[in-house]
Amino acid sequence: MFGIAASIDSCPGFDNAGMDSSTAAEAPAIVLATLNAKYIHASLGLRCLLANMDLHGGAGLRARTVLREFTIGQRPVQIVENLLALNPRVIGLGVYIWNVVETTQVVRLLKTLRPDIKLVLGGPEVSFETDSQEICRLADQVVTGWGDVSFPKLCRALLDGPQPLMKIIVGEQPPLDQLALPYREYTPEDLEKRLLYVEASRGCPFKCEFCLSSLDKTAWAFELDGFMAEMDTLYQRGARNFKFVDRTFNLKVDFSVRILQFFIDRMAPGLFVHFEVVPDSLPDRLKALIVQFPAGSLQFEVGIQSFNPEVQQRISRRQDNAKTADNLRWLVGESQAHVHADLIFGLPGETLDSFAAGFDRLHALGPHEIQFGILKRLRGTPITRHTAEFAMAYDPQTPYTILQTSTIDFATLQRIQRFARYWEMVANSGRFARALALLLGPGSAFTHFLAFSDWLWRTTGKTHEFAYEKLVDLLHAHLAGERQLAGGTVLAALAADYQASGARGRPQCLAPLPATRATSNPQSLPSHSQLAERQLRHLSQHREAIQKAAAAA
Repeated sequence: MFGIAASIDSCPGFDNAGMDSSTAAEAPAIVLATLNAKYIHASLGLRCLLANMDLHGGAGLRARTVLREFTIGQRPVQIVENLLALNPRVIGLGVYIWNVVETTQVVRLLKTLRPDIKLVLGGPEVSFETDSQEICRLADQVVTGWGDVSFPKLCRALLDGPQPLMKIIVGEQPPLDQLALPYREYTPEDLEKRLLYVEASRGCPFKCEFCLSSLDKTAWAFELDGFMAEMDTLYQRGARNFKFVDRTFNLKVDFSVRILQFFIDRMAPGLFVHFEVVPDSLPDRLKALIVQFPAGSLQFEVGIQSFNPEVQQRISRRQDNAKTADNLRWLVGESQAHVHADLIFGLPGETLDSFAAGFDRLHALGPHEIQFGILKRLRGTPITRHTAEFAMAYDPQTPYTILQTSTIDFATLQRIQRFARYWEMVANSGRFARALALLLGPGSAFTHFLAFSDWLWRTTGKTHEFAYEKLVDLLHAHLAGERQLAGGTVLAALAADYQASGARGRPQCLAPLPATRATSNPQSLPSHSQLAERQLRHLSQHREAIQKAAAAA
């Protein structure tokens, strides 16, 4: 693969050279590049390729390679200008679901201006269905699957011959101990300003059909001593933000225990670690370590996806729902980890009512955020086997979102798309803790928020570009008007939320109230420059809830 991708933010291009400063002035033979979404992230995939250039391409190839990262917000012409200024012979581009449109335009321009440059594509978006993609037709070579070994070998052939006979090259998958680890490719600027992606393992033993990892036969772990040594080197260099991309971090408990203990032993202000965990497996050995992490230092992404047993079985997802619920309840109630739980709408056979029941069940467990996703048809995933039976129609344009099924019509899916957007703005933002409690209860949280979503769409016709003050006024209008809740209660909740946010404006609904100073006190929370602001809000609310519960007891 051209990698487990990182995203980058819109900023004027940013460069990471694969050579020292004395060599960088010379024209590199090879440029590794990608267009990502946010600057804060750094591409692990490109660094995996860079680290293996000498090992698998032959001595000297690494010194002839540079890494360049761009953003999808930059103009393709600007990106092409930067690439051509390097005058390379080979350009390798990482292609993903979020950047394929922009990268295709970059490829078109490169082929128009410099057809002599060899363009090599890699990444999950071009690892399947290559015959149907314009970007693959334009490129010289496409490496499907793993690229750590195959890309350096291909570059050696393109530069020194013999020229490859095949356009589509199936990536070799070597044992992990034959790969050079990429972590020394992170620059001091990366360590200071960006979230670092790391992987203790690759692959996944589970077969959830919406996920590309369902094509893996198993999970493969890197040799732990070597991996931990690299993590220690990163830490000693100043790294404090680590995002593990392992699909199943807690699959092998002995490894998980050692990794968690590593970070506990090095706990310091600013340390932040993110893991994706299997939701129904949380043995006591892990719990004993999890509770030692202070607030703001540990985040878990918990993939629930669906609580519907029939849907789970249909998409080959194995999940013990009772254990999952118990573990979520424990994480939220007994640890200080930030819990981010995922749900997917539009799975084959799911109905609006069955999804609502699962949503309410998850909401009652109290995760700090519910990430509300809409099913996407990722290229190569087995979810397509249900297309005919459940009349599943997907948008042909990226990101290939489900449009309708036999159990959910197009109009309903559009309502849920808006629900997801509004949920992100209102619930996941962490700015409306008290008002949200009024909005979502009593009864079905899903039903209440869907009603709010429908009303908000009818009232504004917008799903984005809401100023915070405008959202406060809209919530007031809905709660006090549509829901007819007590005006004083609604105003008190919104005023407390607004005051706690630290905002300095003045929503119209709060104008009659006495002006109060903002009470948000970020210094009372961990000072993590890379930790999302809304996570700090959730942590603050969590502390407040604990204090209230203690006072009531």
